[in-house]
Amino acid sequence: MMSEEPGAPRFTVVIPAFNEERFIGDCLRSLDGQDFAGGVEVVVVDNNCTDRTAEIARGYGAVVVSEEQPGVCAARHRGSTAARGEIVVSSDADTVFDAGWLSRIDRTFREDPGRVAVAGPCQYVGGPWWGRVYAGILFDIVHLVHRATGRVMYVTATNIAFRKDVWSGYDLTGTQGADELGLLRQLRTRGRVAFDRSNPTFTSARRLARGLAYNLAVSFLFYYALAVMLNRAAGRPVIGTAPAFRSTAVKSRRRQRIKARAIGLAWLAAIVAGTIIAAGVVENTWLAKR
Repeated sequence: MMSEEPGAPRFTVVIPAFNEERFIGDCLRSLDGQDFAGGVEVVVVDNNCTDRTAEIARGYGAVVVSEEQPGVCAARHRGSTAARGEIVVSSDADTVFDAGWLSRIDRTFREDPGRVAVAGPCQYVGGPWWGRVYAGILFDIVHLVHRATGRVMYVTATNIAFRKDVWSGYDLTGTQGADELGLLRQLRTRGRVAFDRSNPTFTSARRLARGLAYNLAVSFLFYYALAVMLNRAAGRPVIGTAPAFRSTAVKSRRRQRIKARAIGLAWLAAIVAGTIIAAGVVENTWLAKR
C-alpha cells in the first residue's frame, strides 16, 4: 500500500484509529483497490488501541504511528505531521471508498493550481433512515452554497484532502470540530477550497445507533457545537471528546421506530439548521481569536 517510488508520494491518507479491528481491514482493502496511478502512502494512527488494529494495519503495508493523547484531533494531527505526501487526505477507519476516489481528488486539484483543499460528502452505510436523509440534505446544501458563492461552509473529516505545505496543524484545544470547521477556516485563509458532491466516502452508521435525539442533543449540540465554542474560547479542552461508538447495533424497538418516523422530519430540519448556524458561530469564534 505504501508507495515504493523515491521521494514524496502524491497522497498520504491519514486514518486515526481507536480499537478499530472490526473495520480497519475493509478500509485498507478499499484503499488498496484505488485506480490512482501515482504514489500513495497510508498512515494509521494508533490512538491507544488495545486490540489488533495496529497489527492488521501493518499487515496491509500501512505506516503505523502512535498518539497517546486521546481524541481524534490529536490523532489526525500526529498522522498529518508524519505524512510524507504532497497532499494529506483525512478519513476514518470505519470508512470505505470506491476505486476512483483518489483519482477524482487528484483531478480536482489539477484543474485549479490555486486550490488548497478538496472536500466531498460522506454517506452513511446501513443504520436508520434519518441518518441517510440527514447526510443527503446537509451535503446538498453545502453543494448548493458552493455553487452559488464559491464558498464551502462545512466539511467532513472523513473526506477532505489538503496540500500539506499550507497546513499549520490542527487546533488541539478542539476535542471535536477542529478537524472539520477549524481546519476549513484555516484552509480558506490559504487559498481556494473545492467541494465535489460526486466523490463521497461510505461511512459506518454506528455513530447513529443511540437514536436521533441522542445525536442531536448530545453528539451534535454538546460534544460538537458547544465543545467547539467553549474549548476555543478557553484555549484548552473544557469539554472532552465524545465517547467512542464501537457497536453497530441500532435500536429497533417498535415504539422507538414509530416515534422516530413521526418526528423525524422535524428533527432533521433542526439538525441541518443547527449545523449551518453552528458553522457560522464557530467561524466567528475563530475570527475573534485571530
